[in-house]
Amino acid sequence: MGSSRKSNNFLVQGSILAAASILSRLIGMLYRIPLTNIIGDEGNGYYSNAYSIYSIALILSSYSLPLAVSKLVSARVIKKEYKNSYRVFLCAMMFAVAACLVTTLVIFFGADFLATTIYNDPRSALPLKIIAPTIFVFGIMGILRGYFQGKNTMLPTSISQILEQVINAIVSISAAYLFMKAHSASQEIAAYGAAGSALGTIMGAVVSLAFLLFIFILYKPIINKQIRKDKSSTRESYSDVFRILIATIIPVIFSQLIFQLSAVIDGSLFGHIMDSNGVAYETRSSLYGIYSSKYKLLIDLPVSIASAMAVAIVPSIVASKAHGSNTEVKTKVHQAIKFNMVIAIPAAVGIGVLAKPILSILFIGDMELAAKLVQMGCIAIIFFALSTTSNAILQGINKMKVPVINAAISLSVHIILVFILLKFFHLSTYALVIGNVTFALLICILNWMSVGKYLSYKQEVVKTFLIPTGCSILMGGIAFVVYYGVYSLIQSNAISTAVAILIAIVVYGCTLLVFKGITREELYDMPMGRTIARFAEKIHLL
Repeated sequence: MGSSRKSNNFLVQGSILAAASILSRLIGMLYRIPLTNIIGDEGNGYYSNAYSIYSIALILSSYSLPLAVSKLVSARVIKKEYKNSYRVFLCAMMFAVAACLVTTLVIFFGADFLATTIYNDPRSALPLKIIAPTIFVFGIMGILRGYFQGKNTMLPTSISQILEQVINAIVSISAAYLFMKAHSASQEIAAYGAAGSALGTIMGAVVSLAFLLFIFILYKPIINKQIRKDKSSTRESYSDVFRILIATIIPVIFSQLIFQLSAVIDGSLFGHIMDSNGVAYETRSSLYGIYSSKYKLLIDLPVSIASAMAVAIVPSIVASKAHGSNTEVKTKVHQAIKFNMVIAIPAAVGIGVLAKPILSILFIGDMELAAKLVQMGCIAIIFFALSTTSNAILQGINKMKVPVINAAISLSVHIILVFILLKFFHLSTYALVIGNVTFALLICILNWMSVGKYLSYKQEVVKTFLIPTGCSILMGGIAFVVYYGVYSLIQSNAISTAVAILIAIVVYGCTLLVFKGITREELYDMPMGRTIARFAEKIHLL
């Protein structure tokens, strides 16, 4: 177990980032409550359209850079090639500044054309113009985050994420309210509300970048000291670094682009087909707003844990590959998948069971449709957690093109399926949910086959999937009974939901230990695992 202790640092680093991601997502979820109440489902629809285009542009220009930089820096730091690792940072920064500046200008000046052409919705252009400069800010911020991650520290990224979301929340709510108040007589009042939300996004990014630059300035003397002590014989030219950087970036861009394209294509298909069916665009914007801001909000929260673990596992696997330790790579793959499933499976069940109570706490109005969407699509949490983790594993072992091919195949099936469900079965938002689930499921299957092929790896099934699923079903049943039991006594949705969630966590944790879904050794490898193990021993669960 000694090598496991040394090799599992990515779980700790990933957990730090996951905790920050969850906290920032919770802040995001909490501020969306008053924001949605201010701008409404229609305003959320405009913002979601703008954000989808912005996300595509971000992926094309800079979104792949943190992963590429962390991967390349980690590979050089492990060999103590500090000069080469810093050259990766400098080249990536030059690339980000140039690419993101051009992209920002294209999106800003092309906002009206893009919103009208893609969504048949010109009111989405205003929030798109406001959010466009964030691309430039995020590009520089992403390089700094990737550099720190390559150095195997997730703390700067974690703190900057939380700071970004806090500022985003404050500015979004304030600006949305003030913009709508100033344009209360306008027919485009909801679009101005969406623009206020977009202003929060850019201000959050600016403050986060300022923090990262401050940390980098403090860290620079250590970088300089490492560079002076670098005695390695290998020296990479800037042209070589640029070539390697581009070769690493391109597959990641396409992989991330396909994920984001599914959201843009969903919005485009939904807008055009619903329009051809005679649905007014205020109505279809509201329907799409329910899907994007309520269903997606709940589904994406647990997936942030998998995303954080994916960020941490790439440099960790790169380091193991550099040492030539395939056994260590397989150990890390097992740990990452097991860790994610132990969290994603109960999250999917719990959110499905308590969908309506949770949504009723978060938003005002009728939650019937939103709850049905969440209940239908909650299983996507498991599939997205698996696909995100398996993507990172394949990227870490230098099979960069494989996730792109798998995602492209899944997207092709997804487009055909959503088109048929919208056009011929008239399933409205249910078509989007079905497409969302099947898209993630197909990527899971294809990635799973690829990981098995390239690593000669087979995941243990009983303790990774079956026991957590059984414990989660039991937990879900108890949570359902507890919620309605407490609600019948006190008639408080918030308190009943909180009690049900609390008991559900305890029930799941206890049953997972009782049925040996997680071992003492696996607990030791997890953050605060020894403390949890000691407590479990005292109450005779271990």
